[in-house]
Amino acid sequence: MRLTDYEQAMLAGEFGEPRRRALSQQIEIGNFFDAEDFVEVAQAHIMADTESLGEAGVVFLEELAAGSKEETCVLIPTITDPRGADFQAYERINHDPAYVALERRAVDAFRALGILMTDTCINYQTVMAPVRGEHLAMGDTGVVIYSNSVLGARTNYEGGPSALASAMTGRTARYGFHLDQHRRGTTRFVVSRQPEDWCDWGILGGIVGRAMGSYFEVPVIEGLEGTAPTSDDLKHFGAAMASFGSSALFHIPGVTPEAPNLESVFEGASPEPTVIEDTVIDAFKQSYGASDDRLDVVVFAAPQLSLMELQRLAGLLDGKQVNDAVTLLAATNPENKFAADRMGLTGTIEQAGGILLEGVCFYQMHARELGEANGWTRLMTNSAKLSNIIGGYGYEPVLADMKRCVESAVAGRIV
Repeated sequence: MRLTDYEQAMLAGEFGEPRRRALSQQIEIGNFFDAEDFVEVAQAHIMADTESLGEAGVVFLEELAAGSKEETCVLIPTITDPRGADFQAYERINHDPAYVALERRAVDAFRALGILMTDTCINYQTVMAPVRGEHLAMGDTGVVIYSNSVLGARTNYEGGPSALASAMTGRTARYGFHLDQHRRGTTRFVVSRQPEDWCDWGILGGIVGRAMGSYFEVPVIEGLEGTAPTSDDLKHFGAAMASFGSSALFHIPGVTPEAPNLESVFEGASPEPTVIEDTVIDAFKQSYGASDDRLDVVVFAAPQLSLMELQRLAGLLDGKQVNDAVTLLAATNPENKFAADRMGLTGTIEQAGGILLEGVCFYQMHARELGEANGWTRLMTNSAKLSNIIGGYGYEPVLADMKRCVESAVAGRIV
């Protein structure tokens, strides 16, 4: 890889051993992907909940943070994905105190490194959103695909260690979606039915994601010429696509910034489209159905809820009561939780028997152990992404729109 004078000095250890080691690791990544050089990045986003880190990962962070600030503090604005524990609510959901203690240690280490504890996978709806053409080092699947597709920024999926390395060097290898040639459409879909709610958008994203055969495939979706999708619509669409297909970029002609029309998004002639028929959509949803009406827990998470989603949830729960046999959980980030407290949304949700979790996402907070501690098996959600993930933690997921999820929580059974 070609290195600038500044990067050569960093590799020579002139800015300390931690930065030398970080850049050395990034060179290995760049060589693997045949990157010619580095690109400067404006932000980094680190996925490092303690379920992923474990004891060894936390010790690594603590040892790094123990160094001099001059050598270890991050060089660019660096934010965090949801954490593995809600310090305010862990006792209410029987979260193992040992996991909570490990999480506190990780948070202390991150803060010592100068990292902003945003604890969110919806930073683009909460803190400074990336802009078109801005190069980033982002980690979370939903963050990456939204940044690339909806905002027109440029990032690959960065694992926790590589995102931390970018934070410490201000660089990432120039490959993949940092390059123009990988941002062109490769696959074409036509939708026969307009999505009606967030669940429908997630289902559509899941169907497209399942059809992807490579990380570098870029789907182009037509047939969405109705009402312009909202940020939450595209959030659920992209998060599900990334979860089912490891996709990092999509285009919707006339909606996303790099696709003003169909002709401009493909290199040459566009491929023949795949039509997503109503039967395919119905079959996807039915695959996350249930053989009986048993219900243990309703979860709104993955991605975290925006303020608009919280308002919708509070409105559906207003004047109602969650059945004692069911737990209702919703996850958002600290900024939205503070706003929800101030606006009375938290009060409405919790008066109805729900629990609003802060700075976490359900599947990143030791979901298997939470299920065992609380006797949860049958889980209902409006998130296609969560439905895809949570089966690996021992749950039986049921996918439905938010209204039906709330009605089921109130009834104490799937309705």
